[in-house]
Amino acid sequence: PVLFLLFLLPLAQTPTHTKGSTMMRSRTLLARRVTASSRRLLLSTSSNPYGKVKASAAEALEASGIQDGDKVLVGGFGLCGIPMGCIQALNDTKIKDLTVVSNNCGVDNWGLGILLQSKKIKRMISSYVGENAEFERQYLQGELEVELTPQGTLAERLRAGGAGIPAFFTPTAFGTVIMEGGFPVKYVAGGGEMEIGSEPRESREFNGRGYIMEEAITGQVGLVKAAKADTYGNLYFNGTSRNFNPECATAAKFTIAEVEEIVDVGALKPEDIHLPGVFVNAIVEMNVEKKIERVTNSKPAGAGTETPSKPPSEAATRRERIVRRAALELKHGMNVNLGIGMPTLASNYLPEGVHVMLQSENGLLGMGPYPLPGEEHPDLINAGKETVTTLPGSSIFSSGESFAMIRGSHIDVTVLGALEVAENGDLANWVIPGKMVKGMGGAMDLVSCGSRVVVTMDHCSKKRSTKDPG
Repeated sequence: PVLFLLFLLPLAQTPTHTKGSTMMRSRTLLARRVTASSRRLLLSTSSNPYGKVKASAAEALEASGIQDGDKVLVGGFGLCGIPMGCIQALNDTKIKDLTVVSNNCGVDNWGLGILLQSKKIKRMISSYVGENAEFERQYLQGELEVELTPQGTLAERLRAGGAGIPAFFTPTAFGTVIMEGGFPVKYVAGGGEMEIGSEPRESREFNGRGYIMEEAITGQVGLVKAAKADTYGNLYFNGTSRNFNPECATAAKFTIAEVEEIVDVGALKPEDIHLPGVFVNAIVEMNVEKKIERVTNSKPAGAGTETPSKPPSEAATRRERIVRRAALELKHGMNVNLGIGMPTLASNYLPEGVHVMLQSENGLLGMGPYPLPGEEHPDLINAGKETVTTLPGSSIFSSGESFAMIRGSHIDVTVLGALEVAENGDLANWVIPGKMVKGMGGAMDLVSCGSRVVVTMDHCSKKRSTKDPG
């Protein structure tokens, strides 16, 4: 309408014989009127000028039109950045048979774990089962369909869905069971035999390297969590709570943003907006408890310097020797990804004068030490869900950007653990079929990106027996 008036009014009010100065005054007056009108609109005292702010999560879910069988995209990584209030509201409805897309499924009694408990989820599309015992039990007993997807591939499938790209090729998982298909999506009731298997992926070669095709993911409803939103829906995320939230928001037809604070339009600087409001359809202000999955602290200065009461165990000594050797692979100025467990300790044994930038695939480059007791924050964790800190020069970004760094070979070295490693370098680290499934997380992306890979592991199990599952 504004553009229409700008074009028509000068023609309608200005005769053909009007001098240029009169026409210029008319245009200037009109521009002032339009500018003043726009300012009044943007600075309106109304608390909901765009109609996006909802009184409750239940109202937002009703506005979304969510139905049985819908696909729901849920942001978060572990318990960091999860829209817990919306999840609880969804759990209070009669909606069922959902396909839920999220990096993981919370824990047994928090996050998406509560939807598992109430049997509202028919299929999970995720990269990591983790420590959710109920998730693993339902899958192995044939009560739940699970489509396990490498973490970087999951982020890119969501990003592609939001960008209108139907499919893409990635080197991640080439030559694995993900490419070949036939991995159990669902077991028969009671477990044991496979009822539904995964579909094989189309593969192609580019520049002498193998790739597989992955299809984009979109969903009917997206549930995301942010620290702040303005009334238009522009979002600001705190710390590593950004993770999968932007990708889930863009790939959904109707996105609900659960935020801790709603501010007026203009309160957020344009350069501080992490996700434009064009991707957000409803906003709910909620302050639900934010839990930390693994509170991990550094010892205060001077603590723990006393002589230990007993010498370290043989296993601890062996692990330290492995980690010290891995640390020698890290050179000054490298960008390094350290997996959970032994790999995380490698940074403690860097040679003198060697400084590296540690990358965590949940969206942090420049990871610092564990926080001191009392200084931990639920919005700042690493890929192992442990509390961490940042350093001067650190940067925080979404999961999609994180795996662009990894897949694009911008990370120099990856150090990770494994169950088994073959003589030729083949790596097994995410499942023992029919017995244990944790999911591949970001490991498949990390080992297939073309960067140097260092594996830290014991040759034997904790019981000192062979790791061969056969």
